Amino acid sequence: MALERSDVEKIAHLARLGLEEADIPRTTETLNNILGLIDHMQAVATDGIEPLAHPLETTQRLRADAVTESNRRDAYQAIAPAVENGLYLVPKVIE
Repeated sequence: MALERSDVEKIAHLARLGLEEADIPRTTETLNNILGLIDHMQAVATDGIEPLAHPLETTQRLRADAVTESNRRDAYQAIAPAVENGLYLVPKVIE
């Protein structure tokens, strides 16, 4: 499926992109190349291939889940402009 100039203009309008007149042919070619690559990748037979969670078969080094700092919430909230029940109060910005 190849995109035409009108398709690119419509996509640019929907995406609210301000494409210059001179950029439309180059953008059309680039998008067609991307779609061609997608078609090429979809043509590869992947039956029986298990998806990878990560391209490298490595495991993460995990640290012990231990508390390393003391609770300093009261000290941090002492300088806050507004606090209630341990929560920071912020001005309402959406009505």
